[in-house]
Amino acid sequence: MPTMTKKETPSKDHISKALYWMRRDLRLEDSAALFYALKENENVVPLFIFDSEILMRLQNHDDRRVWFIFEQVKMLKSKLQEQGSDLWIYFGKPLDVFEALLGKSSSVAGFTAVYCNHDYEPQAIDRDKAVQDFLANKKISFKTFKDQVVFEKNEVLTDAQKPYTVYTPYKKKWLNSLSEFYLKSYPCERYFHRFLKTEPLSQVPTLEQMGFNPNRGFKFPEIKVESKMLINYAEKRDFPALDATSHLGLHLRFGTVSVRELVRAARGRSDVWLSELIWREFFMQILFHFPHVEKSSFRPDYEKIKWRDAPEDFKKWAAGQTGYPLVDAGMRELLQTGHMHNRVRMLTASFLTKHLLIHWHRGERHFAAHLLDYDLAANNGNWQWAAGTGCDAAPYFRIFNPTTQIEKFDSQMSYIKKWVPEFGTAKYIQPMVDHVEARERCLSAFSLALKGK
Repeated sequence: MPTMTKKETPSKDHISKALYWMRRDLRLEDSAALFYALKENENVVPLFIFDSEILMRLQNHDDRRVWFIFEQVKMLKSKLQEQGSDLWIYFGKPLDVFEALLGKSSSVAGFTAVYCNHDYEPQAIDRDKAVQDFLANKKISFKTFKDQVVFEKNEVLTDAQKPYTVYTPYKKKWLNSLSEFYLKSYPCERYFHRFLKTEPLSQVPTLEQMGFNPNRGFKFPEIKVESKMLINYAEKRDFPALDATSHLGLHLRFGTVSVRELVRAARGRSDVWLSELIWREFFMQILFHFPHVEKSSFRPDYEKIKWRDAPEDFKKWAAGQTGYPLVDAGMRELLQTGHMHNRVRMLTASFLTKHLLIHWHRGERHFAAHLLDYDLAANNGNWQWAAGTGCDAAPYFRIFNPTTQIEKFDSQMSYIKKWVPEFGTAKYIQPMVDHVEARERCLSAFSLALKGK
């Protein structure tokens, strides 16, 4: 159980009235919960918890996302110290941390509220409920706010007051509902003087103490929203060799940039890029309203498909050794960088679920382990779209041809040559399946299952 050292314990004269619990909002600007915490309280203590329940599930001790969070938290701590305040940082189960901070034996007292921004994933909802119940017993308010999306939960519904399950009408309603009100920044800086003033506290828990290796020089994408990229996005986004996408998924995932800022940037410059932001919110509301999609198909009939249990085939796919160069390039890019171009994500997902007839959830979990910008809602939604099992999915008979995809999107093979340098030589492996035969096998399996045979 986490404990506070004597150095970390502020004097009773400086006990704050509120804790601001940072999660998927690693910034001090334009944050809803931070704004209201500062506005409504004389003293605010920012808190970050390295959630051991999440971290213990990560098998890679070089997980780049942990490095990213670690670096961001250290930077926030430094910024707060410049304000004469500090960031309280712990490693443990969130409920245990709050019990240690606010329990009977704690020397910290006087908190009247905990502020945080909404999280929509099933496990996060359960976590927050447990913390809220504990705080209620202590007569401490638990105040949460919408922040990581423009529209959440039940804010965009059909005329029948039901959640949308098809993207296009959702997007239309989303755009029709949008106004300047929803895109205003929260002026947190106005109240920075209300951060608790304190001497610098003890250092951050080290990566090694949390079971991870230190970052050995990996560079993360910067927060850059360039007008040129936005203007050219629709024309160039499908060509992986051009690297014409924003690389902002990581920053959106951990809230180092505000979604309101990105929507403002997109409007008038790129309707296509704005559509990608709306897709993100569409999948978030799908996960919120239909949490079963986390582990099973949105459409139950698709669970009847006789998916193949083919561990060796899965290993070849995961390693980028399928014999289809555009698929292999994407899988190798993922392993080496934590990134994969959006067009190639669709192709690799289609190949696993259609050509190899392996359940989408296995591929979704592989992406979850490696993507820098992994987000449960978006990753799940896009995998089910590719597999044909989701709410607004590509029909099962749409099967990407890995060869014609090269002709359309990497005709000079620049992307392929970067990640599969042995392509075109005797060292490159033969295709693990024949496209025509694999396609027929897929169509037969899907058709039989959906007919109830």
